Amino acid sequence: MTVRAERIRSINADDWSTIAALEAGAYTASGLSESHTALESRACSSPATSFVLDVGERIGGYLIALPYPRFRFPDLARAEDTVFSSSNLHLHDIVIGDEFRNRGWAKRMLRHLTDTARSFRYERISLVAVGGTTGFWSAHGYRVHPEVALSAGYGADAVYMSRVLADQG
Repeated sequence: MTVRAERIRSINADDWSTIAALEAGAYTASGLSESHTALESRACSSPATSFVLDVGERIGGYLIALPYPRFRFPDLARAEDTVFSSSNLHLHDIVIGDEFRNRGWAKRMLRHLTDTARSFRYERISLVAVGGTTGFWSAHGYRVHPEVALSAGYGADAVYMSRVLADQG
C-alpha cells in the first residue's frame, strides 16, 4: 500500500512544464491563458509567495503571488520586468487540477498564502477575479473595488478585489 503525501511547497525549476499545462487547461478556452514565460516571470518576482500543491510524484495545483502596487495588476500579454516593493501582495493565479478539486486544496493554499503574507508583513492581498469567481473570493474576505478599471485582457466579467490582512486576525 502506497501512501500519497500531499503538501504545499515552493516552486522549483522542474515544476514549470506541469504548471504551464495546468494554466493552459484552466484558461485557454476562456482566452485568458498567458505565455509560459510571462507566468514564470511572475513567480520569479516573488519565489517566497508562489507555491505548488505536491501530491506524491505529481503537481496537483499552483498559486502565484507577487508584490504589486495597490489597484494595479499584471498585463497578461507580457512578462514581468519590474519587481515591485509594495505592502500589497497580488494573488495572480491559483489553479487546482481537475483530479484534485473539491478537496479543500484551494482554501488550504489560500490560507498558506495568507499566513506567508502576514509573516512578510504584507498589509493587503489583491487579485483579479475572473470566470465568475467573485462569490468564492467574497466568502474569503475579499471585497470588490468597482472603481478599478481592468484591461480587456482579463475578460468581460473580471473584477478587482482585495483583502486587508491586519483586521483578519
